[in-house]
Amino acid sequence: MDDWYVYILLCQGDKFYTGIARDVAERFRLHQEGEGAKYTQRNKPLKIVYTEKFSSRSEALRREAEIKKMKKAQKEKLIG
Repeated sequence: MDDWYVYILLCQGDKFYTGIARDVAERFRLHQEGEGAKYTQRNKPLKIVYTEKFSSRSEALRREAEIKKMKKAQKEKLIG
């Protein structure tokens, strides 16, 4: 499994968290259990709202950085 994913989580307070992972479902589970990022420890993740697949970690990291720079309205449009 060489694929990497960029994902966006909807968190409490109508906030978004963006990250990368090889297994998004497992990463989401870790976030929910408080083992993820400090951000998701403070803002409980509610659901996965977006994923995008890449063939390398570096591509996923570049896309993650692009998404993190977006304003909330742009992220909402991306999610659909």
